[in-house]
Amino acid sequence: MGFIEFTDNYEDLSTDTGFQFKFYCERCGNGYMSGFRPYAAGRAAGLLRAAGNLFGGLTRRMGDTAYDIQRAVGGPAHDKALKDAVQQVRVRFHQCSRCGEWVCDQCWNAERSLCENCAPDAQEELAAMQAEATVEQLRERVAETDYASDTNVADTAVAQCPHCGAKVTGGKFCNECGKPLAPQVVCPKCGAENPAGAGFCSECGEKLV
Repeated sequence: MGFIEFTDNYEDLSTDTGFQFKFYCERCGNGYMSGFRPYAAGRAAGLLRAAGNLFGGLTRRMGDTAYDIQRAVGGPAHDKALKDAVQQVRVRFHQCSRCGEWVCDQCWNAERSLCENCAPDAQEELAAMQAEATVEQLRERVAETDYASDTNVADTAVAQCPHCGAKVTGGKFCNECGKPLAPQVVCPKCGAENPAGAGFCSECGEKLV
């Protein structure tokens, strides 16, 4: 039967009922699946196993292992099915003479007759570099832009109003309840609220700290 190509980039999906194979591009991982080819001898073995499962005995024990299935699909019929599948998908693959990888049409540089790992497509590389440069320039422009000059960073900032729990978007007073957003200290003598850090109550003069 001769040698069979594609020895390291396919998956054997054959079972005892037929043959089928997946072929993968060794660059992008995409690929093609061959059509399912029924296997008459395997179907007969499957009937034997079904009978064994119903009636017990030696036939059931002989047909339960992966090794038995491998024996059922192995041999000339399997090799011929693989060889035919290779011939079907071979037009979709190219073997790179530089690295030896099998790649699909999308990963093949026809102009250089090499895979795109060995000979990247110039236009694709240019587009990628332009996009990368654009993002880098945007990062630089953002870094150079002043977004905080109008923000008061000196006053104590809070995320929620300490009185009503409303979300705070800025300013000194709550948009929901109108009370001051800065933390307050309650005077233990008269109950008046004082700004955080105050030493004495602004209403009765009681020492707060």
